[in-house]
Amino acid sequence: MSTGAIPPYPESADAPRFSPWRYAGRLAPLAVLWAVLVGLLAWLLATRANWNEESDRADVREWVDNTRVFRKTLAELVKEYVDLLHSPDLPNRADRVHDKRAEIRQHLEAMVEPTRMYTAQLPLFPNVYALEVEFAGVSDADGAPAEALTWTSPKPRPGGSAKAQLRTLEVEPPLDRPGARATVRCVYQLHSFNRMQQQQDEFRHWQTIAAGVIVPTTLLAVFLVVRAVRREQARELEKWRVAAEAEHRERELLAAQVERELIERNLLEVRVRQQELERASEELGRKLLEQELNAAQHKTRAAEAEREALEMKSQLYASIGIMAGSYAHNIKNLLVRPNDLIARCMEAADGPQHEMLDEVKSTLGTVTERLQQILRTVRRDPANAEVTQVDAFSLFRDTQRTWAEMGRDKWKLTVAADVPPGSALVTGDLSHLQQAVENLVFNARDATFEMRNYLRDEAKRETDPAARRQKLMAAAGWKGEVHLTARRDGGHAVLEVRDNGIGMTDEVRRNCLKTHFSTKRDNALYEGYSAGMGLGLSFVAMVLEHHGGDLEIESAPLRGTTFRVRFPLVAE
Repeated sequence: MSTGAIPPYPESADAPRFSPWRYAGRLAPLAVLWAVLVGLLAWLLATRANWNEESDRADVREWVDNTRVFRKTLAELVKEYVDLLHSPDLPNRADRVHDKRAEIRQHLEAMVEPTRMYTAQLPLFPNVYALEVEFAGVSDADGAPAEALTWTSPKPRPGGSAKAQLRTLEVEPPLDRPGARATVRCVYQLHSFNRMQQQQDEFRHWQTIAAGVIVPTTLLAVFLVVRAVRREQARELEKWRVAAEAEHRERELLAAQVERELIERNLLEVRVRQQELERASEELGRKLLEQELNAAQHKTRAAEAEREALEMKSQLYASIGIMAGSYAHNIKNLLVRPNDLIARCMEAADGPQHEMLDEVKSTLGTVTERLQQILRTVRRDPANAEVTQVDAFSLFRDTQRTWAEMGRDKWKLTVAADVPPGSALVTGDLSHLQQAVENLVFNARDATFEMRNYLRDEAKRETDPAARRQKLMAAAGWKGEVHLTARRDGGHAVLEVRDNGIGMTDEVRRNCLKTHFSTKRDNALYEGYSAGMGLGLSFVAMVLEHHGGDLEIESAPLRGTTFRVRFPLVAE
């Protein structure tokens, strides 16, 4: 039989470290595909932005390649000139070479002359500033490199910012000779400044489009990747937590088994001792058994009678408890202010004692009157209430005046009201409505107390002394607020009680209107007062049900709570 101790469960076990590089291999194909798509899009946009310039260069190239001044193009004349230079046995070779150079120069002048003549009339004609033919790997009769054939426009080239509008086109006509190469270079300005400006604007436009498409999509892709990695991290942490909890449960089960074995062994020892005693006093035991049997019968009958009495008492106490609890709930809240004033009078050695006693007297009178209203209220069915026309706006104003000083001096919170001038008449029982509104105010008060306690507990859990001191100071300076707001909304009067307290979870918000449901049971909210009994909000719900009112609750943990009540207005 094992009786060894079970090692304790490490409650502060460290969570496993998460390494995002494990997912780099999975995300690499997507990253490569994304980079290819972005590069393709950028290439397409750049191609679209440079399309006009490429089209212009194609037009100029076609002009250089296909222009025939007489019968031949410039490429054909250059080829014939190179063929002459590479044919030393031709008769009159030098003269024929000279004539061919002159023919090429005339051809160059003839090509650019129309563009010079009609440059002002036809803006789309290119402004040619230089047209030259250079040779590489071609030599004359003396073995020297062949000289370039150049035509330069007498018109000066543009300077300054217009210099950027110049374009250079190089064309290499086919010579069909290995090692020989000729280059036709054309320096031109094809379009006017407006067209160039349009091209630049279009280029910037497509750049903006590219940036507008690539940057957001890239950020979206990065966001999706980061979110996926975080989900994987959360999933792994959850798996680790489940495994740790399972191990903890196994340890608890093992400890329970060991404890049960110890208990069984002790019971077995007790039974052995009992059997020894029974064998020593067999005769005496037989008589004792008879007496025990008679006693058991009497106990059974007594237990049945007691159970029936307890059932009757429990039913009676339940009915009395519900009624007494409702009375006590209202009396407890109403006696807070007189008790506080009496305590202040007892502590004061001198000062305005007469005025404080007068106020105590007035307050106790109000308590007496209100207690009578409460007693009348609980005696009658809410469905048969004393229906009158009640001013909802005046009810909010009176509530704020009644509890503002108490909230400031004793509760350490601000009770403020935002009620428009005038009145808003609704049909209802004044006593019921007063208790309902005050229950909402008290509930808001308790929520601010819980929020202050929460801030203090959070500050105490801080390990850094400096940070803990700052949080404690912030918690001490925190101020609770209860706002009463009233307004008209069409044919309804809307009354709101809003606080900056602890707030409610979804589960608490769903159950807060049920009778005897309370989150403050067995917990003192502030010194000198007991916890709630779960009757305040259930009474509010009952009053609203019989007054045709609607209740909306907006709340979130640590974000405060807003109770919004709608009553139909009396038709004017």
